[in-house]
Amino acid sequence: MAEMQGKPNGRLLSLDFYRGLTMFLLIAEFTHLFTFFVLPQFEGTFIHTIGSQLHHVRWEGLHFWDLIQPFFMFIVGVAMPLSFSKRMARGDSYKDLTIHAVKRAFLMLLLGWGLYCIDPGEIVFRFQNVLAQLGVAYILAFLVIRKSVVIQIGFSVVLLLITEGLYRFFPVEGFTHAFVNGENFPAWFNMLISGEDSGGGWAMFNAIPTAAHTIWGVLAGQLLIGNYSAKKKLQILFAAGSIALLIGYGLSPLTPIIKKIATSTFVFASGGWALIALALCYWVIDIKKYQKGVLFFAVVGMNPLFIYLFAHVGGADLIKKVFLPFSNALFGWTGELGSQIILSCIVLFMLWYICYWMYKKKLFIRI
Repeated sequence: MAEMQGKPNGRLLSLDFYRGLTMFLLIAEFTHLFTFFVLPQFEGTFIHTIGSQLHHVRWEGLHFWDLIQPFFMFIVGVAMPLSFSKRMARGDSYKDLTIHAVKRAFLMLLLGWGLYCIDPGEIVFRFQNVLAQLGVAYILAFLVIRKSVVIQIGFSVVLLLITEGLYRFFPVEGFTHAFVNGENFPAWFNMLISGEDSGGGWAMFNAIPTAAHTIWGVLAGQLLIGNYSAKKKLQILFAAGSIALLIGYGLSPLTPIIKKIATSTFVFASGGWALIALALCYWVIDIKKYQKGVLFFAVVGMNPLFIYLFAHVGGADLIKKVFLPFSNALFGWTGELGSQIILSCIVLFMLWYICYWMYKKKLFIRI
């Protein structure tokens, strides 16, 4: 393997930043900070415009927030060849890597499913969240990680073609509209698994098409640790991202871009943005060496599973309860809305500080 650019210890700073920023935005959602940006009093303002981009599109289209899960699944793919190359360097066999990959995929699927059972306090069968879907995508990406670039790309395209075919042609009585919310194959599949079309149109089947994000991440990771020059790597990343964007947006009149059911055009468009984002991070941080402030976000990405689960199961709400009386006493003069926004910022800072404290203590929770 070629020597990686970035930190002296071999870490890729651009990947640390990319992962950390993505996780920072994910945990920010649990503070409810973004909900304030779309309040009626901000309608028609720049704040509302930004706020709308920090929420999912209702159905068809693409907002910035619709890219966060694809970014995360892509980043996991980028990290796979980096991690596995280190394991092989220390003597792990392919069998060892396989056992590790299967265990990790199963635990992600289990944890993702478990999160859905917490709120109702009963067993439900829902697998729409990022952890559950990543469990499936991870093992699919691992199956082809040692194959050629052509086979990996071909496999990802086959997954998208299967998705397109099922959405358009799978004969299910009562589910006849391929891209209408609640009347399509993904809605039927939800009913099949959980007994309800749960989640406001979010599809469990998404794990299949969005596995392409993780596979493309694997290819990007293999490129970054390969023997090409930094300039060549950058050119390939930008070219691949541009091609994916052209396919995604170019075919959108035929197949609409819909995140909730991960249409093929959505996967291409969001995958293209994921590649472009990695290329920009790589260019700015690892090539141009603009690295000030990278650590602020990187520490969040060094414990992604822990901080996501902590925030998800009530950690953010607990922090909010602890700081609520102090926030009201100190910032009540800003008004109800002002004090709520400040409190959300405090919660976000404390979530970040937990990650920073764990980084300083060298506590890294992985599966």
